[in-house]
Amino acid sequence: MSQPLEIALTVVRSTVDTFYMIQIFVRFRTAYVAPSSRVFGRGELVIDPSKIASRYLHKDFWLDLVAAVPLPQMLIWAVIPNLWTLRTINLRLVLQLIIIFQYLLRLYIIFPLSSQIVKTTGVVTETAWAGAAYNLILYMLASHVLGSCWYLLSTKRQEECWRKVCRLQESDCNYWFLDCNSLQDPHRAAWFKSSNISTLCDPSGDFFQFGIYADALSSGVSSLKFFNKFFYCLWWGMRNLSSLGQNLSTSMYIGEINFAIVIAILGLVLFALLIGNMQTYLQSTTVRLEEWRIRKADTEQWMHHRQLPRELKQSVRRYNQYRWVATSGVDEEAILKSLPLDLRRDIKRHLCLDLVRRVPLFAQMDERMLDVICERLKPGLCTPGTCLVREGDPVSEMLFIIRGHLDSYTTNGGRTGFFNSGRIGPTDFCGEELLTWALDPRPSVILPSSTRTVMALTEVEAFALIADDLKFVASQFRRLHSKQLRHTLRFYSQQWRTWAACFIQAAWFRYKRRREASELKAKESSAASGPDQGMEQKAGLAVYAVKLAASTRRGGSDFDIRPLQKPMEPDFTVDDR
Repeated sequence: MSQPLEIALTVVRSTVDTFYMIQIFVRFRTAYVAPSSRVFGRGELVIDPSKIASRYLHKDFWLDLVAAVPLPQMLIWAVIPNLWTLRTINLRLVLQLIIIFQYLLRLYIIFPLSSQIVKTTGVVTETAWAGAAYNLILYMLASHVLGSCWYLLSTKRQEECWRKVCRLQESDCNYWFLDCNSLQDPHRAAWFKSSNISTLCDPSGDFFQFGIYADALSSGVSSLKFFNKFFYCLWWGMRNLSSLGQNLSTSMYIGEINFAIVIAILGLVLFALLIGNMQTYLQSTTVRLEEWRIRKADTEQWMHHRQLPRELKQSVRRYNQYRWVATSGVDEEAILKSLPLDLRRDIKRHLCLDLVRRVPLFAQMDERMLDVICERLKPGLCTPGTCLVREGDPVSEMLFIIRGHLDSYTTNGGRTGFFNSGRIGPTDFCGEELLTWALDPRPSVILPSSTRTVMALTEVEAFALIADDLKFVASQFRRLHSKQLRHTLRFYSQQWRTWAACFIQAAWFRYKRRREASELKAKESSAASGPDQGMEQKAGLAVYAVKLAASTRRGGSDFDIRPLQKPMEPDFTVDDR
């Protein structure tokens, strides 16, 4: 007996036993679902302490109690010191079997515990690598227990050989000679010298068949230091569990054969569970990547089958790549739709509220209205070169830009020589024609047509408010009908800015024509008052008049300065009344 090892074992084992005692304490206070109430839903949760205790006492309490009893500490400090005087081998065998039984009982408790965790929480660990490591640790624990049993049974086979020699020399040998406390006995020393027991019980001899335990005796595992002994037994257990005991060469001893059968069965079951669980956990780390790879391959095959041009293929590839980078293959809309409405509203508020407040159109709105807008916003991604809306097409959604820049241009319905372009970026919006349509108290079923073409210049992230949602918001909140919103809309709208610029330009050219006409009229009046003026002054006035008339016919410039059609005014009669 080694006192330092006794102390170390007591400390480590007492620490482990503490967790088992805590488990018993927690089980007495863990509510359960009544089986009779599982007809619908998750059932009724029983929280009555007396019912919980009664159920636990009638079910698993005694197994947990036996598993938590500090048997090794009791054996080391109370039982084994008294056995030296008993000089009995059978009693020690019973005690060792009790310890083995407790180890097996703890294994029985630990492995189903992981299944209960999965049943309750859905997963054992949050990450896939931690789950794989957890299953590997369970496998190593089973290997440790198996190696410990192999070491203990090998010492028993060694003792069985000694007892066989003692039976052959019954006249000179007593069984208590095999106990450690008989080392100093003179009769035992005389018998040991004359018995040749060391040679007879050597694993390489033919006197006794040690079978699978010969390795432990020939390598001298019992005489090694503790950690050498521990890791050697752990390696033995893991090697034979992994190989299903195929390398084991047993003797004709029935107990040894049964032990080998247990190793083969446990190895088959545990190794299959280990490989299956680790494969499941490790595959979960790449499942999104594999789905994206398959989708990408299907897309490539479809584009090749339909013979799409190279430019379209590059656009599709860029969009798929950007979407993967932005979302990692996660369908955010599907996740949100699976959540309750209230929780979905809170998440949308957290994600969108700060971004919505950056949009000047919504900056002065109250919290309730912002919540409704956030709830109905849908995220969108665009790659460079993507045309979000074309001039003349129906406007089905209003976009609020979060990141990126877009080019917004118009030809005013295809008028020759007219082109207006502007850049919009973060906090800007497009599709404002839809807002005017939504504010109309008698809206048309036909969606309004876009007056501009909007094309992405860079990667763009935006939120979209579709027509039905915008109509609902406009009908529910009078704040959306305010004149302050009208001024904000006019100031930031590309459509209104273009109309204002063309209106000012047309007004300027009208003013310029009137001024030129007045100057010509003044000169004509001056010429008429002086009939004696020369023919050269009259000819100059005639040329000037011809030029002014031609300028008037052309509109005063080399391009048409007629103003654009004024955008439709939103209906604000609700607020005016």
